[in-house]
Amino acid sequence: MYSQAKVIAGGLAHIPVVIAVFYFILTTFNKRALKFVEEAKTKKPEAKDVEPKKVAVSKIETPKTETPKIEAPLVVKKKHADVPVNIYRPKTPYEGTVIENYSLLKEGAIGRVNHITFDLKDSDPFLNYVEGQSIGIMPAGEDANGKPHKLRLYSIASTRHGDNFNGNTVSLCVRQLQYEKDGETINGVCSTYLCNIKPGDKVKITGPVGKEMLLPDEEDANIVMLATGTGIAPMRAYLRRMFEATEKEKNKWNFKGKAWLFMGAPKSANLLYEEDLQRYLTEYPDNFKYTKAISREQQNTKGGRMYIQDRVLESANELFNMIEDEKTHIYLCGLKGMEPGIDEAMTKAAEEKGLNWSELRPQLKKAGRWHVETY
Repeated sequence: MYSQAKVIAGGLAHIPVVIAVFYFILTTFNKRALKFVEEAKTKKPEAKDVEPKKVAVSKIETPKTETPKIEAPLVVKKKHADVPVNIYRPKTPYEGTVIENYSLLKEGAIGRVNHITFDLKDSDPFLNYVEGQSIGIMPAGEDANGKPHKLRLYSIASTRHGDNFNGNTVSLCVRQLQYEKDGETINGVCSTYLCNIKPGDKVKITGPVGKEMLLPDEEDANIVMLATGTGIAPMRAYLRRMFEATEKEKNKWNFKGKAWLFMGAPKSANLLYEEDLQRYLTEYPDNFKYTKAISREQQNTKGGRMYIQDRVLESANELFNMIEDEKTHIYLCGLKGMEPGIDEAMTKAAEEKGLNWSELRPQLKKAGRWHVETY
């Protein structure tokens, strides 16, 4: 039997050997770990057999035909960060001077529609705007409760450079609101105020506001415009930007697409800015198309009054051929009552192409190609 002293001595004698073995194992492991790390750095990931991810495109499914579906890219809308908004607010409006106020109607027209221009050159900060925006008007006087009248919004009818191209005016297209109530004719407060103001008068202005009706930046975009009455206001601004020589020179923007205006009016005498529109047709026949729906003078295919939705149906094939192009934008402006008729017409027109308008419209909206401003 070994004594306790000999056992201890023998154990101590083996300690260097154990340490040496652990050192060898640790060294070997570290070398392999370092080698693995180096290999991982230089080794390229294996290519996986996965279909490349595509940009989200939504197609309209239809069981009716094999007609190619309209694709509406679900892109993120531009933020329009450079668009001016609310430079002037109701508590601190700008008092602009009326430059001119004249009737846009011809003899025999129904109602009262005026073109009104305000001077902006003294505004500080300057009240600048872009095509498709609106401004607020605060009519003078008080309501029945003795409080100041609330502002009303009106679509701007001029380009950012104004009718005089000097960049210091803004213009509106205003129809005087009139309706019957209890046998009495009621006149709209703000519209009557605007139609009656005279050059030199001061008017409280707010804004500008709105980013829904802005034009795309692309010169080769196609612009379809559906308007009734004073809904022509933003369309006039678009068309002046596209086709007025001075505008084109100032903007360094040369419109190369196709602009198609569908215009609704009760009588020919109620057609607004007709001289300019006819000039654009003559000067730019390849870029501008003008379709009129004059309800009290024209008949639709059923023998009834001709409305803008009837013209949409007549042009269904050509119209939806344009909508199939992702560069086409549609703008709708006018009385809110026009929306159901347009929606019904677009539904029928889409069906003729084997498409589902109820699915297509929100796709166009999400893609920033369907613009609506009704009142």
